[in-house]
Amino acid sequence: MATRKFSAPEWTITIDYDVCVGSGQCVEVCPADVYELNDEGKSEAVRVEDCTECCLCIEECPTGAIEHSSC
Repeated sequence: MATRKFSAPEWTITIDYDVCVGSGQCVEVCPADVYELNDEGKSEAVRVEDCTECCLCIEECPTGAIEHSSC
């Protein structure tokens, strides 16, 4: 399984690239603009330190590819 971890001092966001289909829903729903799609069309939490812990990314991800240590 190909996962990538994005960490801030308070939490970690893990994205499972085997499951991520690049729908971009995390990008659209995140109020803090934490996510971007990379060149492969996969989500990256490029501004994880700006996360407000609202957990909308987890709720809206159609494949359940995102895990958040505080959600």
